[in-house]
Amino acid sequence: MPKPLSILLWLAISALGAGSVAFTAFHKGETINALWLVVAGVCSFAVAYRFYSKWLMTKVLVLDDQRATPAHTKQDGKDFVPTNKWVVFGHHFAAIAGPGPLVGPVLASQFGYLPGTLWILIGATLGGGVHDAIVMFASIRRGGKSVGQMLKEEVNPVVGFVAMISVLAIMTILLAVLGLVVVKALAESPWGLFTIAMTIPLALIMGFGHTIFKISVKGVTIFGIIGLIASVWGGHFLKEWGIEHYFDHNGETIAWSIMIYGFAASVLPVWMLLAPRDYLSTFMKIGTVAALAIVVVWVAPELKMPKITKFVDGTGLVFLGSVFPFVFITIACGAISGFHALISSGTTPKLLDREESIRSVAYGAMVTEMLVALMALVAACALLPGEYFAINAAAAKVVQTDPSQAAAVTKMITEAGFPVTVAGMDKLAADIGEKTMFGRVGGAPTFAVGMAQMFSRAFGPALMDFWYHFAIMFEALFILTTIDAGTRVGRFILQDFLGGIWKPLGNTRSLPSNVFASAVLVGAWGYFLYQGVVDPLGGINTLWPLFGIANQLLAVIAFCLGTTILIKMGKARYLLVTVIPLLFLMSATFSAGYIKLFDANPKMGFISGAKFYDDKIAAGGTEKELAEWGAQQFNFNVDTVVTAFFLLAVAIIFLGCLLEWIKLLSGSKKVVLNEDPYVAAPNAADAA
Repeated sequence: MPKPLSILLWLAISALGAGSVAFTAFHKGETINALWLVVAGVCSFAVAYRFYSKWLMTKVLVLDDQRATPAHTKQDGKDFVPTNKWVVFGHHFAAIAGPGPLVGPVLASQFGYLPGTLWILIGATLGGGVHDAIVMFASIRRGGKSVGQMLKEEVNPVVGFVAMISVLAIMTILLAVLGLVVVKALAESPWGLFTIAMTIPLALIMGFGHTIFKISVKGVTIFGIIGLIASVWGGHFLKEWGIEHYFDHNGETIAWSIMIYGFAASVLPVWMLLAPRDYLSTFMKIGTVAALAIVVVWVAPELKMPKITKFVDGTGLVFLGSVFPFVFITIACGAISGFHALISSGTTPKLLDREESIRSVAYGAMVTEMLVALMALVAACALLPGEYFAINAAAAKVVQTDPSQAAAVTKMITEAGFPVTVAGMDKLAADIGEKTMFGRVGGAPTFAVGMAQMFSRAFGPALMDFWYHFAIMFEALFILTTIDAGTRVGRFILQDFLGGIWKPLGNTRSLPSNVFASAVLVGAWGYFLYQGVVDPLGGINTLWPLFGIANQLLAVIAFCLGTTILIKMGKARYLLVTVIPLLFLMSATFSAGYIKLFDANPKMGFISGAKFYDDKIAAGGTEKELAEWGAQQFNFNVDTVVTAFFLLAVAIIFLGCLLEWIKLLSGSKKVVLNEDPYVAAPNAADAA
């Protein structure tokens, strides 16, 4: 395309995107068409990827496509395996796109559509994409090392040790929380379990076909997609085929199955199960979200949720907390996620064939996830606000056990300014084949309802229950691919740590070491998961409130590493690229942590919550009440200690890095960049 025409085209795309964002922000009507958000998202994606990511890769990081990656220099056929770029993209996207981009924007919609939209667009393009790319770049230049190990080498052993402990603790919480979400989605859901179970043999066939029998990526992809479509279709007919009972299991069985699968995905060679399954899952993830985007364009729904609701003051029905800092904590992976740093320094850098692929895999996957988050927000905000709050309000959960409370719940929500009726909620539940939708908290059911309503408007209302249950299964698939990759990455981090205690345990080429580390890690998150399944007040349920803060604290650690590396590379003039998102995230996460610790409202503050139940116990009650109050008090005390530990640990890491930055920039300490020695990429000499 001639340069003048190209310039005009990109100016037009930029103007269209800016205009859409402006209209979204300043529109004064009661509703707004969802197409404005879709156009804003697509234009932001295009401009950010075309210009900002290119500048980041060529001027700041300066990628070298002639330099061999760890996949070549450390190739072992198990963890380090040169892999097709698009297969790696599929693995990486599937691994990072967990519940965050689906659930986070749905829950944040209680503030209105505008706060979430702005943070998703700004956070992902200027923060999340940078975060993922710079960590992946650093890990590739250092032999695929983890964030904690890199901080140990680039800053000092104390910072590295604190980082490793923090990352392992946060990783355990994240994986257990994700596991519990999957259990809740798949328990007594034969269709969902069948479809997800079938991705495992499909992935094994794809892995062996491509790696052992040298079938092309195109060939195994066609096979996998056909098999996946057949699995989705077949799951709807299990009852007619008389095999439904084989896939109808309770939460405890599902929990054990997830643990076994996570262990296998961690130990088996990456080409055999993990990479092909994640690659296959990505087709369903992106395909479904793309279909939702097309339907949104086709149906052009009006967003009925106000631009900004009164709940920005912190009195929300879905969760307590003001728009700052909690919209940034809640949306998480849809904009910036610390979990991405673990994948970007875990499995992905060990698979990437060329450095130039960092742009498409790291930054590209993040801005793709941005679009997923935007679609989730559209799905939630297109619902009637009263129905949205009836589904998500914690106070509405009582209707599940006492249907007579439905009138009181609808009255409460209506008086808050969002009209809803019992008849309307009953009809919604009947349309999607559920007993009730009151108090179906967590965000996943809301996304499924919004998606089902839009697909029904496009294809007819007769299949609304089909689309709802398809969406629930889709969300479970979304999350499970984060658990398998997360477990493998956690095994790498644990081996980095154990290797400092006894060197053989850190050897990732040793099968016994890999099995041992995998068993320890799965045992840790599996324990919290299982206890959370069998005890509504125990296990991971104790630590659930820490999920968002812990995840964002990981991102703070990653930005500290990225800033250190830029200084050591002589790129101090570009420090704002990492420093601005670092300072913003620190202000948000530490503010949220302080509020969760010290807020006087016992429904918000951990310390006041513990005192509240301590007073209730002192006042006396029945044996059952005392046991329940004791468990609640214990949970608040645990949350207090763990939150304080995480905040202290991240503060130590930040201050240690800040001291290092001052020494390096002032010249009082010699710059030593701990990159692996340069090795020319295969065929690099010929290409040159």
